[in-house]
Amino acid sequence: MAEDLHWKTGITSVEPNKVRLRGYPIDQLMGKITFSQAIYLVLKGELPSPAVGKLLDAIFVSSVDHGAGPPSVLTARTVASTGAELHAAIAAGVLAISRLHGGAIEEGMRLFQAIARRAEEKKIPEEEASKEILAEMKARGERASGFGHRVHTQDPRTEKLFAMAEELKLAGQAVRIARAVEKLFRESGKPLPINVDGAIAALLCDLGIPAEIGNAFFIIARVPGLVAHIQEEKTRMRPMRKIHPSDTEYDGPGEREIP
Repeated sequence: MAEDLHWKTGITSVEPNKVRLRGYPIDQLMGKITFSQAIYLVLKGELPSPAVGKLLDAIFVSSVDHGAGPPSVLTARTVASTGAELHAAIAAGVLAISRLHGGAIEEGMRLFQAIARRAEEKKIPEEEASKEILAEMKARGERASGFGHRVHTQDPRTEKLFAMAEELKLAGQAVRIARAVEKLFRESGKPLPINVDGAIAALLCDLGIPAEIGNAFFIIARVPGLVAHIQEEKTRMRPMRKIHPSDTEYDGPGEREIP
């Protein structure tokens, strides 16, 4: 008896002369929704509000690139220097994104969700739940993802994202919890400000994005930056060079204002 190979998908329907994404004809979406809104649609199954789309745009812009030093960029440039094709260098860069680089979004989301659950289960304030969870993590030798930064003492991207979320009325419980955790660190004498990954984690929680795909938002945002670094490596640098992780100098345009 032949095995039944029939299966179903609820994402995209393709028929002759018709492509429907989550039910919407894709040619009707083109020119009407942004790329960020299309990402939300394909992941969540429904069109986002204009406010959600605007916040997602800002989230993706915030992580498009962060210099030549991150492991994903160094990996992509190293592979590109060997003469590898574009797709191989991109894949190498993406593969370098993991728990300690880019993975803070998912881990931050799980932290904020755990605090929210503790507050609900014990009927206690979010700050008290935050204190309990952080104490338990410290006892286990775990660190809170999404706080502190190797370069920034106050990540400029965080405040911009949170300000937009407040203005768009999209900031909710997870943003409050992130602020509570930041306050506890500050009061402990070891200030660890919310970094961009922590801010994105809080906002994705408040937007109802599942934690298990949180890191996808970092990957999606960072791919264009990887492409730029790969192209620069191939066009400006000699092949098979030794790439120092920090001995680099920026020589692009000076600070500019948006017209």
